Amino acid sequence: MGVFSMVPTKNPEPSKPEHEVTIDAGGVELHGTLALPANPAGVVLFAHGSGSSRHSPRNRYVAGVLQSRGVATLLFDLLTKEEESVDQWTAELRFDIPMLAQRLFDTTRWSLLSDELKSLKIGYFGASTGAAAALVAAARLPDSVRAVVSRGGRPDLAGDVLESVHAPTLLIVGGNDEQVIDLNRIALEKLHCHEKKLVIVPGATHLFEEPGTLEEVARLAADWFADHFKSTPQSRRQSSRYQN
Repeated sequence: MGVFSMVPTKNPEPSKPEHEVTIDAGGVELHGTLALPANPAGVVLFAHGSGSSRHSPRNRYVAGVLQSRGVATLLFDLLTKEEESVDQWTAELRFDIPMLAQRLFDTTRWSLLSDELKSLKIGYFGASTGAAAALVAAARLPDSVRAVVSRGGRPDLAGDVLESVHAPTLLIVGGNDEQVIDLNRIALEKLHCHEKKLVIVPGATHLFEEPGTLEEVARLAADWFADHFKSTPQSRRQSSRYQN
């Protein structure tokens, strides 16, 4: 049996400056890591998967690749420290898609009002259950979210909301993750967005731990965001629309 590393041995150099931010998400403080390359084409918000956090080595690797392509990244915790402690025992919050989607929605609103990010196009990168949250939030923000990428995601958990997603959506699944492939195919059929695509990475399992597979995920995601960030600029409404 081969031994697989969790992330590639050579991580891309992250762009600077990278700094920690505190996000007001509906009265709850969430912590994030924001990386801003020079003259970014857009910003990608990461919605991590079940039982993970902004420190996920896989998401951080993908973020580094995006930064090397001139895209800003915001990795943030969907749960507070107290909620994480509860979820470690109950595993309930990680599947509370409406709550996770609301956190992403609030973080997007925070980004649209931030001096550093308000002029940037927005994309979502979701993993596992975070992919469902990303699609639900994207459906609620059709004028703001330019593209969505799912890695080993559970887009099926977004349910009927999939029919309301307008953002171009890329679903990436490991070739050996058979059950999740089937769930992604079902979700793909329900998506009504103008541009949608399912890519199966040969030889990859759910976490993309096999050599070369996470690099392929990062390449696919970087290409998807680059293509849709440079397309026709979105019409952005006044920031007052995002205030309570």
